[in-house]
Amino acid sequence: MYELILPLGIINFVLVLTQILGGLRIIKVPFKVHKFLGITLGVFAVIHGVIAIFFR
Repeated sequence: MYELILPLGIINFVLVLTQILGGLRIIKVPFKVHKFLGITLGVFAVIHGVIAIFFR
């Protein structure tokens, strides 16, 4: 399970960066995509956290 923690962390970082840049309108992201990326970020963050806590 350890091999999943780093890739999920990188995916979370990219999703957070996309959310921030889209919210600040630095990059143009349609609302539906912004919403989908936010939900995806939440799911990946929970999975990342659960794996990091339970399989330390």
